[in-house]
Amino acid sequence: MGFRSFIGLFRSEQLKISRSRIWAIIIASPLLAVIIGSLVSLDKLPTEAHYLFLQTVTFSLHALLLLPIMTAILSATVCRYEHEGGGWKSLLSLPTSRMNVYLVKFIIVALLLAVTQLLMLVAFGIALTVQGIPGGLNLELTLPAIISGWVACLPLAALQLWVSIGWSSFGAALAINVVFTLPNILIVNSEQFGPYYPWAQPAFGMIVSEGGASFSGLTLPMENLFITVGGSFLFFFIGGLLYLKRKEV
Repeated sequence: MGFRSFIGLFRSEQLKISRSRIWAIIIASPLLAVIIGSLVSLDKLPTEAHYLFLQTVTFSLHALLLLPIMTAILSATVCRYEHEGGGWKSLLSLPTSRMNVYLVKFIIVALLLAVTQLLMLVAFGIALTVQGIPGGLNLELTLPAIISGWVACLPLAALQLWVSIGWSSFGAALAINVVFTLPNILIVNSEQFGPYYPWAQPAFGMIVSEGGASFSGLTLPMENLFITVGGSFLFFFIGGLLYLKRKEV
């Protein structure tokens, strides 16, 4: 019964997403990345530096700003329907646990972020072709950056889901994430604050130096991965789950 209700909830969320304009949001950043990667000039760089430089340029805006903000939009969107017309009351009155409700919504957000990251991989491949860089995608170097960016966004998704469950205002819930994302431009250059700032971790994961993957095949340093990403994920995920369990309808 529990598994069947979980699958039912999942299909219900899929249906809600299919009726929204969320796919336009998902493809926006990869499209912009294609444009940036295709137009940047590589003429003044040595040939051996072309690949890594193009990857950095193609991923930078996405990792620094657009991916964290997109995480907030996706998390807020999966809760938007419930804030309209007594949706939470209807959803939470179903014969399923509130944990299932929370897990399904989080999994949907995580999957949508995974799709976004895969599209970024495609976008980079297109940019490589346009720039005429031989060899195509080096998955050994680029795939860990894609996965690391996804992993680094999971705590932000959990936080935004928590906020979005509690606040009926889509704009107010989104504004919180935007306010904390904008300082990334400065914080990623700070050795003191950067490793411990959750919103900066997608940038640390996707903008890599020569050498590629490190611990567990990810590009995030162990300190960032365990303390910042792992610690903040547990705190935000558990906090959001407990909030939903106690939510009055």
